[in-house]
Amino acid sequence: MKNEGEAAKRPDNTAFTQQRLPAWQPILSAGIVIPSFLLIGLAFIGIGIGLFLTSQTIQVWEMDYTGFEKDSPCFRCTILSNQNCTCEVTFSLSTLFSVKSSYFPSDCSPYAYDSEKNPIVPCGAIANSIFNDTFELYQIINGTKKQVPLDGKGISWWTDYNIKYRNPSSVNSSFAKSFDGTVKPINWPKPAYELDLTDPNNNGFLNQDFLVWMRRAALPQFRKLYRRITDGDYAAGLPAGNYSLKVHYNYPVLSFDGRKKVVFSNVSWMGGKNDFLGIAYLVVGSLCVVMSVVMLVVYAKFKFSDDDDDA
Repeated sequence: MKNEGEAAKRPDNTAFTQQRLPAWQPILSAGIVIPSFLLIGLAFIGIGIGLFLTSQTIQVWEMDYTGFEKDSPCFRCTILSNQNCTCEVTFSLSTLFSVKSSYFPSDCSPYAYDSEKNPIVPCGAIANSIFNDTFELYQIINGTKKQVPLDGKGISWWTDYNIKYRNPSSVNSSFAKSFDGTVKPINWPKPAYELDLTDPNNNGFLNQDFLVWMRRAALPQFRKLYRRITDGDYAAGLPAGNYSLKVHYNYPVLSFDGRKKVVFSNVSWMGGKNDFLGIAYLVVGSLCVVMSVVMLVVYAKFKFSDDDDDA
């Protein structure tokens, strides 16, 4: 009886249960490891050079308009009592600037309900702190201002617009009715259903500026896409000349020692300007090449020593 019980507990006599499946284990000899390190290092160096040189071709121009300095044209807008304040900053470009884009650099508590226990929509500190400065860019030609068109369509991530966020269903064909019983965030000048009254596809939680802001930044210093310059006479970029940037100053930052900048930049196949990525590839590739040389020297030393001993 004992033998029958033990036999019943034995696994089936198959290649899988008896661990007889064919296997392959690489033998890491010097003839394989050293050339592999060398080839990987050369490949990384090549990619690093390509990334670094591409990054150098990207044009970046930035301008601080916080108004921290008293001689700044936006200094008067930092006074909280100045409502609907605008300031104008002028600058010049010496060459064609092929701009493709410009940037402005959880738990809902304690922004879940207002003092009367009405739910805040959208809730949370990120939504409450949405960036609300707006800009108008003009080219100055013979003393006359010509407005540069700024395109705000499609600046958010596709996944945010099509998957992550949704607008509530309309009630009685009125989008605003969907927000009955809720209040806007404390620092918002208008509710979510009035973010863009001219375009229903860019209103509410699907507003492009709202989606861009809600995409969390990893670091305290960050850039967020504001608009693209791709149309009309400026499809090839901003020509050399004088420009004026009109800022509708609404977003206070001096209370927490923040700074605001407008950054004009173009992009390449690798995205925006990023020297670190190319340098990282160059460093890793160089280390691989150095390691291959070191391993070759060590291997040759011990190999020849063994040959001499055998002789």
